[in-house]
Amino acid sequence: MPTKKTSAPRFQSVEDYLASLDATKAKTLKSVIDLIITEFPGLEAKISWNVPQIHRNGKYVFGLAALKNHLTLAPWSPAVMHQFHAMLAKKFVTNKHCFQIPVDWQLDRELLKKLVHARLAELD
Repeated sequence: MPTKKTSAPRFQSVEDYLASLDATKAKTLKSVIDLIITEFPGLEAKISWNVPQIHRNGKYVFGLAALKNHLTLAPWSPAVMHQFHAMLAKKFVTNKHCFQIPVDWQLDRELLKKLVHARLAELD
C-alpha cells in the first residue's frame, strides 16, 4: 500500500521559519538576516517560496535557506556570484546562484555587506 506523502509546512513569517529549525541553524540564519536588515535600511525580510528572502521594493536582494547539513545563501544574481566566486570558492561550496555555509558559521560581516552592496548596485 502506498504511503501518503505529507507536504512541508507553509511558513507565514520569517519567525515561523526560524522557529521550525534547530537552535544552531536558526541562530545563524537570524544573525545573517539581522545584519542585512540593520546595515541596509529599506530592506525587509519576508517569506517567499517558503524560505526567508530579503527584499527591496519587491525585488529580491538576498535569499537564505536551511538544508539538512548546511545553510544556503544567495545574492539573487549570477553576476554577483561570478564577481565574488574566487573569494567564496576558497571557503564554501558554490554554484552559479548561491553558496553553502556551515550551520554554525561565524558571521563574516564584511563579506555579507559586500555581497548585498553588489546586489543593490545591480538593482539601482
